[in-house]
Amino acid sequence: MVHKNDALKYHSEGRAGKIEVKPIKPCFTQRDLSMAYTPGVAEPCREIEGSPERVFDYTIRGNLVAVITNGTAVLGLGDIGPLAAKPVMEGKAVLFKRFADIDVFDIELNTKDPDEIIKAVQLLEPTFGGINLEDIKAPECFYIEERLRETMNIPVFHDDQHGTAIISSAALMNAVELQGKKIDEVKVVISGAGAAGIACASLYVRIGVKRENIFIVDSKGLIYQGRKEGMNPYKARFANGEKPMSLSDLMKGADVFAGVSAAGLISKEMVKSMADRPIIFALANPDPEINYPEAKSVRSDLIMATGRSDFPNQVNNVLGFPYIFRGALDVRAVAINEEMKIGAVKALANLAKEDVPDSVLRAYGAERLEYGPNYIIPKPFDPRVLIHEGIAVAKAAVATGVARAPISDWDEYRDRLESRLGRAQEIMRHIIHKAKTDPKRIVFLEGADPKILRAGQILLDEGIAKPILLGNKDEIRSKAQELHLEIEAAQIVDPKDSDLIDKYAEDLFRSRCRKGMTLDKAKKLITTSNNYFGSMMVKLCDADGLVGGVNKDYPDTIRPALHTLPLEKGTSVIAGVYMMVFQKELMFFADTTVNIDPSAEQLAEIAICTADTVKQLDIEPRVAMLTFSNFGSTRHPRTEKVAEATRIVKQRRPDITIDGEMQADTAVMPEILNEVYDFNTLRKQANVLIFPSLEAGNIAYKLMARLGGAKAIGPILMGTSEAIHVIERHSTVEDIVNTTALAVVDAQDHKKCVLPESNRA
Repeated sequence: MVHKNDALKYHSEGRAGKIEVKPIKPCFTQRDLSMAYTPGVAEPCREIEGSPERVFDYTIRGNLVAVITNGTAVLGLGDIGPLAAKPVMEGKAVLFKRFADIDVFDIELNTKDPDEIIKAVQLLEPTFGGINLEDIKAPECFYIEERLRETMNIPVFHDDQHGTAIISSAALMNAVELQGKKIDEVKVVISGAGAAGIACASLYVRIGVKRENIFIVDSKGLIYQGRKEGMNPYKARFANGEKPMSLSDLMKGADVFAGVSAAGLISKEMVKSMADRPIIFALANPDPEINYPEAKSVRSDLIMATGRSDFPNQVNNVLGFPYIFRGALDVRAVAINEEMKIGAVKALANLAKEDVPDSVLRAYGAERLEYGPNYIIPKPFDPRVLIHEGIAVAKAAVATGVARAPISDWDEYRDRLESRLGRAQEIMRHIIHKAKTDPKRIVFLEGADPKILRAGQILLDEGIAKPILLGNKDEIRSKAQELHLEIEAAQIVDPKDSDLIDKYAEDLFRSRCRKGMTLDKAKKLITTSNNYFGSMMVKLCDADGLVGGVNKDYPDTIRPALHTLPLEKGTSVIAGVYMMVFQKELMFFADTTVNIDPSAEQLAEIAICTADTVKQLDIEPRVAMLTFSNFGSTRHPRTEKVAEATRIVKQRRPDITIDGEMQADTAVMPEILNEVYDFNTLRKQANVLIFPSLEAGNIAYKLMARLGGAKAIGPILMGTSEAIHVIERHSTVEDIVNTTALAVVDAQDHKKCVLPESNRA
C-alpha cells in the first residue's frame, strides 16, 4: 500500500527526483581538469573523428539509453503530458540501472506530432547506444517505432508493446506445455488492441500460435473483417471473422485469454465457458480483468497469470527491457530484431524449468518453487535472469548479423554479467522479503517519535513487522493524526499504566537483586524507562525484538537490554557489526559499537559471531583480522593480539575462511593479497573486517559512511539471547525500516515465543 504523502516525500526529500549524474573519473586537481576537459579531451575527440566506432571506447555511449516519451499514454493515467510523465521516466531509469547497470537520460518531448518525435529522436542518435520509447499512445507508437527502426543504426524498442509481449509469450509457451496442448491449435482471445495487445498477438504468432486462431477485442468489440469503426492498419492485420462478436461469446471454448485492457471485464461465467485446462493472463494493472481468487474458484484446471506480485506467475516488464538492452548494448547491436526477442522469450521460458536457488526461495519466502501451474515464469527479482536473458539476446544479435562487436568468449561475458549483479544491491531486498515471510512483534522504545511513526506505517503496509509503540497513547495517536498516518493496526503500550508493571518489576528484581536492585527500584525503572520496559517485553515473550535509540545515546539504549537479557548460549561477549553497502560491494565491519579494547579471546569470539551472522544472510564470509601489520611484519603486543585471535578462530572453527593479521588495504585488494602474500587462505577480497579496537572500527565505518559512499545499515547487536537492535540519532525513516527488517530476521533465528491462542495473529 502506497500513501500519497509517503510517495510525495520519497520524490521530494533531499534532492528532488530519483536520479543524478555522477562523474566516474577523478576531477579534483588542475591536472584532472586538464584531462577531463581542455586540452586533454582533444585526444579522444581526434580519435573518434578518425574512427567513429572509437566513441564506444572513450565515452558513455555504449552504456547509455534514452527513455523517451510525450506523455500521451502514461501507466493507468492516460494523456497527462510530458511534464507529468517525467517521474515515470525517472523511475524507468532507476529500473534500468538497478537490474542491468545501464545508464539512462530521460527525455520528455512536448509534441503529439509523430513526425516531430521521429525527427527529434533521429537527431539524438550520436548521444545514445539505444532508444527506449515509453508511454506513447497507439496507433502513433507503431508508426514512430517503425520509422525509427528503419532509419537508425542503434536499437529502438517500445517497451509498452514488446515488454508485455515477450514476458507473456514465455509464460504462454510454458502454460500451453503444462496444460498438455499444442500451441498451433490453441484458440487465443486478446482483450485490448493498443500497443501491448497488438504486440502480444504478433509475438504469439512468432512462437507458433496460428493467426487465424487469434481473436482481438477492443472497446468496440471483436476486430473482424470489414469493420469500419475504430480501426487502423495495425488492428486490421489481426481482423478475424466476418461479423461482430462479444467478448463473452468469444470466450466460449477459448484455450487462452490474454487481457491488456481494464479491470472487471471477465466474469466467472466466461471463465466457466472456456475449454478444458484453460489459460488466463489477466494483466491489467493494478486490478486485473478478473481477480485471481475469483477465477480459481470456478476452474481448478486453470493456469493463471496477472501483473500483480501477490499472486503466482507475475508478468512484469522488468523481466524484459533491462536485460534485452544489456545484451544489445554489449554487442553494439544496430537493432533489436525479432530473433533477439525470441531469444529473450526462450531464455525466460527455459529458466523457469531450472532448479530455483535457495537464495531466491528465501527472498520470496517460499519453501519450494518448481516448474508447474504456479510457476511458469521466473520471479522478477531472480538474479539469474540477467545472465540467461542477456546472453540469449547477445547471441541472437551475433547470429543474425546485427552485432557490431560480436562476442567470442561467452564464458568471459557471463563473468562480466555476474560482476554487474552486485550482491550489495540485493541484500536489503532479500532481508525484507525474509522478514515478510514471518513478521515478528517488534517493540519501539520511542513510540511517539515522528520518524518511528512513519517507519511504523511502512512496516505495517509492507507486512515486514508487527510494531509495538511504547509511550503515551494519546500523544502517539495525536502525532500519527498530524502526520496523516493510519496506525490502528499497531499495538500501543504505555508503561506508566500497563498491567504488566508488577510482573516485569518482579522479574527484574529477581535477576539483579544481588547487584544492588531492590523491588522498589525495579518498579521505578519499569514505569519510568521505556528501555527497561521494552527489554522486559522481549525477555518475557510479550515482544519478539526491540528497536530503539532514535533520540538517545547508544550506551543509554543498550545498557538496560544488557541488564535484563542474558547472553546467547555459548557466548561471553557482546559486539556490534555494521553492514556497509557500497555501490558494488557489501562488507561487514565489527566491532564498531561495544568493546573498547578486546582481548585476543574476545576478538576471536567477535570474528566467529560476525561470520555466523553473515551466514544467516546467505553470504559466505571471508574474514580479515585487521591491524597495522601484515603477517608478522611488525612485532608489537597489539599485532600479536590479532595474530593470536586469528589462530584461535582457525582452531575452533576451521569451517570459517579467515586470515590475519593484515593491513586494511591487503584485505580488500586481491592483487596485494595474492601477489605479495600468496600463502594467504582468503584468496579473494575479504567481506568481513574485524577491527582490533572500538576506536578503529568506529572511525572506519563512519568515514566510509560519510566520505566513502557507503550506506551503513545497523548496528546488528551480536551475542544477546534476543533480537535487540539500536539505531542512531541521525537515522532516517529508511534506516529504521531496514534495521527493523534485520531485527525481524534476527528474531526469526532466536527462540520463538509460544503465544496464547488468543494473541496469535
